[in-house]
Amino acid sequence: MPTLFDHQLKRPLADLLRPQEITDVVGQDHLLDADAPLGRMLITGNVSSFILWGPPGCGKTTIARLLAHHTDMHFEPISAVFSGVADLRRIFDEARKRRDAGRATILFVDEIHRFNRSQQDGFLPYVEDGTVVLVGATTENPSFELNAALLSRCKVFVLKRLTEDALDKIIARAEKTVGRTLPVLPDAREALKSMADGDGRYLSNMLEALFDLPDRDLAEGPLDTQKLLTVVARRPAVYDKDREGHYNLISAVHKSLRGSDPDAALYWVARMMAAGEDPKYILRRLTRFAVEDVGLADPNALVQAVSAWDAYERLGSPEGDLAIAQLTVFLATAPKSIGVYRAWNNALKTAKETGSLMPPMNILNAPTKLMKELGYSEGYQYDPDTKDGFSGANYFPPEMGRRTFYTPVERGFEREILKRLAYWDKLRKEKNAC
Repeated sequence: MPTLFDHQLKRPLADLLRPQEITDVVGQDHLLDADAPLGRMLITGNVSSFILWGPPGCGKTTIARLLAHHTDMHFEPISAVFSGVADLRRIFDEARKRRDAGRATILFVDEIHRFNRSQQDGFLPYVEDGTVVLVGATTENPSFELNAALLSRCKVFVLKRLTEDALDKIIARAEKTVGRTLPVLPDAREALKSMADGDGRYLSNMLEALFDLPDRDLAEGPLDTQKLLTVVARRPAVYDKDREGHYNLISAVHKSLRGSDPDAALYWVARMMAAGEDPKYILRRLTRFAVEDVGLADPNALVQAVSAWDAYERLGSPEGDLAIAQLTVFLATAPKSIGVYRAWNNALKTAKETGSLMPPMNILNAPTKLMKELGYSEGYQYDPDTKDGFSGANYFPPEMGRRTFYTPVERGFEREILKRLAYWDKLRKEKNAC
């Protein structure tokens, strides 16, 4: 059977589907509409340097190329992964000659975050004097990955992950280009969009595989979802353990737990696990949540966290994954209090401010005769021997007076702690009044 590309010199479908006009770009209307930032650049022809930040396959390279085409600027693409100082020098020299001849240059740098800080600084003079208009593309947060000096000279435009509607338009364009309907059933068509995970380029590659299927694979008709999975693979989740995606997901875990939503918390933990996150990292963050956000509202939270960690260490994956899931649900449904967290921060702040103040003499041990003569331990009351089991003594340095750091909330076990503290405060005032 002839394949799709016999008459196209085997050009990849992704290349055939690449938009030829700005209006063909899908999913980025917030940047490309006539009243949007890039749309205005196209209309006025006044193009300034900018950074395109977005996930893979959302159209960053295409937008830069079309912008150069529509403004009659020379388009010079490079990749930060494969280019070095010598390449940049050549490009800048050629761009200067081109500028002197009256034509501007768009220097498109793919994966610009891969350049180190010194290399990024090297762009500055050429951007400032107009030798090039810099268009950088990155999948990483520019705030973390790009120099402040470079960011101050470039606008940052955020591209969106492609929606299902945008992916539908790509499928329709592919069917029109090939001249036939995609050989899948409706349920498989929906599954295909889900598998693309917002990546238009990955979707195009899957479409190519489907259009190129030999007749024998379609003998029983269009593919259902199960057969589709034997032909194409789901796109791996975008996740890098040391970059922004990692911190975005753990932030989602924390916020879902804090918001007492076990379903959302389970989903985000599952996303991290499915993407290959180290389960011990998740357990460490869940244990921190147990002491920071649940605290004494449920003292059993820390016990559960340590037990879940121990269970995972003993079982490993996949059996131990259930311990992580159980801990996630426990923490999400537990009462929340940051009373201890605030108390510790306030105590630490005060400790730094008050320097080397001594404890009251009455609570100091007096192991030697001299220390007794100096008043160490004088007047100390052993609380268990008092009538109420509470002496009401001052345990703060006399110079600073009594401070309150810990304020329990009216939730969970802290309700009981609040009652105890109120009772002791009442006794303290009564004893001090005598």
